[in-house]
Amino acid sequence: MPKEVKIFREPRWPAFIAMFATALVQRALPERLSLGPSWVLLVVVIVLLVPIVLSTHRGHYNVARILTFAATGVITFAMIASLGLLIQGLPKHLDSPQTLLRSAISLWITNVLVFALWYWKLDAGGPLGRDNAKGDFDSAFLFPQMLVRDEPENYWSPQFVDYLFLAFNTSTAFSPTDTAVLSRWAKVGMILQSSISLMIVALIAARAVNIL
Repeated sequence: MPKEVKIFREPRWPAFIAMFATALVQRALPERLSLGPSWVLLVVVIVLLVPIVLSTHRGHYNVARILTFAATGVITFAMIASLGLLIQGLPKHLDSPQTLLRSAISLWITNVLVFALWYWKLDAGGPLGRDNAKGDFDSAFLFPQMLVRDEPENYWSPQFVDYLFLAFNTSTAFSPTDTAVLSRWAKVGMILQSSISLMIVALIAARAVNIL
């Protein structure tokens, strides 16, 4: 008789902390780089995080999933808007070198966290899909641990830290390094992330260092 595979719920709290941290990093940007008051994004994220945490705690995962998509979408929009405003101000010399460098660092960190959240939420139906699949799921990424076939009850499933490591490598090396990318949506996502990272490093950070 086959052994029963236990369902281990993937911890959601690292992703929730990443959402809050992303809003804090965006809050550190100059007021000029926000579409509205710089505190609005932080308030919106906190307002969404409260029901997300409560829904997750009570087992209402579908509600938490929808709200998480909403929070990540808002953060992504804010990041792209801030990047656009920063680039727009480069020819006009609206920002000092120190401001440019600080903004570039903040946006680079935001870029890593945002795409880590998207990979974590979209891959194999998100954490809920990976939990219910009990290790038998179609992932958009081939992590090295997936190549090691062990007993069914000891299956390995990626968690947020794994996607954060993937996103960090993509923004740093402009490639996924040890993880193969299998699906088209993931490839498009990594192209976008690498492009944003390259734009921040090559255009904004380099400009700031050049005029220091």
